[in-house]
Amino acid sequence: MAEEAKWYVIHTYSSYENAVSAAIMKAAENRRMTDLIQEIKIPMETVTEFTDAGEKTYERKVFPGYVFCKMVLTDESWHLIHNVRGATGFVGSDGKAIPLTEQEIYALGIERHEVVIAFEAGDTVRVVDGPLAGFLGIVEEVNPESEKIRVMVSMFGRETPVDLDLDQVEEVRD
Repeated sequence: MAEEAKWYVIHTYSSYENAVSAAIMKAAENRRMTDLIQEIKIPMETVTEFTDAGEKTYERKVFPGYVFCKMVLTDESWHLIHNVRGATGFVGSDGKAIPLTEQEIYALGIERHEVVIAFEAGDTVRVVDGPLAGFLGIVEEVNPESEKIRVMVSMFGRETPVDLDLDQVEEVRD
């Protein structure tokens, strides 16, 4: 397809999220539209409750009544979504579907981009951005989940731990 797929939010009847998700994917396969409708997600979170009976862990929907769909919006894909039982339409204004922005997708955790970390504890790095730009330091720890790195930087004759984003440092090659 010439157009790139974007994430859209589909409103559903209460508790119909799984049925709508399955029906959309089945309809897309039956109509050979998997190139237009690529992925469906229902964001879930793990919840742990502590009660008198003990610890209870279960999954729950982060956005009840909504399904996220990565698709190329055409007349055919729009009609497919609107004809699925349990789906009431797209989230948007004046009946028009509005795609999510890259920032919204990332903030909601719908789509994660894999981060390749080239650093490990003990590596020497140079700070390339921020108030400490130009300083050298030794990597103390790397946190891939938060995309942060802790570096020991020598300032005023003292070793100081500094938390930085991964894109604020570069590896020093000998």
